[in-house]
Amino acid sequence: MTNKNYSVLMSVYQKETPEYFITSIESMINQTLPPNEIVIVKDGELTEELDEVINRYQTSYPNLFTVVPLQHNVGLGKALNYGLENCKNELVARMDTDDISVRDRCELQINKFVKNDNLSIVGSFIDEFYDDPENILSSRVVPITHQDILKFSRRRNPFNHPTVMYKKSAVLRCGGYGDYRRNQDFDLFVRMLNSGFIAENVDKALVLFRANQNNSERRKSWVKCKSNIKLMHTFWKKGYSSLIDLLIVSVSQLVVYISPLWFFNWLSNTFLRKTPNNQES
Repeated sequence: MTNKNYSVLMSVYQKETPEYFITSIESMINQTLPPNEIVIVKDGELTEELDEVINRYQTSYPNLFTVVPLQHNVGLGKALNYGLENCKNELVARMDTDDISVRDRCELQINKFVKNDNLSIVGSFIDEFYDDPENILSSRVVPITHQDILKFSRRRNPFNHPTVMYKKSAVLRCGGYGDYRRNQDFDLFVRMLNSGFIAENVDKALVLFRANQNNSERRKSWVKCKSNIKLMHTFWKKGYSSLIDLLIVSVSQLVVYISPLWFFNWLSNTFLRKTPNNQES
C-alpha cells in the first residue's frame, strides 16, 4: 500500500460538549500526517453551538469536511455506517468527539498499513484523563499481535474503539456496525476477526480518552452488564467463544454489577488498567 490518504470518521449528537468537540477536531487537523477528509455524521438535531462549530470548520476548510445530516438520532453504530458509506478513502480513522489524538497517531497507523498490506485493523492503547490531558490517570492496554488479539477477543474487546483505523472495504464486507446501542464495535471486530481479517495494535497510547465518574457508573450498570452477557452469549452460539469463556465473562459481569463502586474502581485499576504507579518502567 503506497496511498497514504485517509478519512476521519466522527459522529456527533446533541449532548456533546462544543469545547471538547473543537479540541477533538483540532487534534485530527494537526496530525503530522493530516487527513484529506473528515466525515462528520450529525446524529439527529444538534444544538446551535454544535452546529456553529461544524459550520465554522466547513467555512475554514471547504474541501476537507463532509457533513452527513441524519433527521433522527439513530445511535452510534448506525450513524457510523452512514458516515462510512460517505468516506472516499479506503483507510478510515475513527475518532470520538470528546477525545484527543496525539499528533503522530495517524502517521504511525498508516505506517503499519504501508508495511503490511494484509492488515485490516490497527488500534492502540489509550491514556485516560479527567479534566487535564497532561494528568494521565490510567491506561487501557490491549494486545499487540494478531494472535494475541484473537485470544483476547474470546472474552474482551481487543481494541479501544476511538483509536482504530480500518479498511472501509473490510468493514463493509462484514456488514458494518450491528444494530446495537452498546458494544457495536466489539461485535464488528469479532465478526471481522472471525472472517479472517488481520489486525494489530500499536504498543503505545495514541488517543487521550476523556473519562469521568460517570464512565465507571455506566460500566457497572445493569444495562451494560446485561449487554455484555448477551453479546458473549451470541459469540458462544456462533462458536467463536467457548462455554468457559461465556461463564467466566457472565460471572465477572455479575460481580462488577453487584460490587460497590469503590471496589469496582479498585478492581479496574488493579487488573484491567495500568495506572501511573503500576506501569512498567
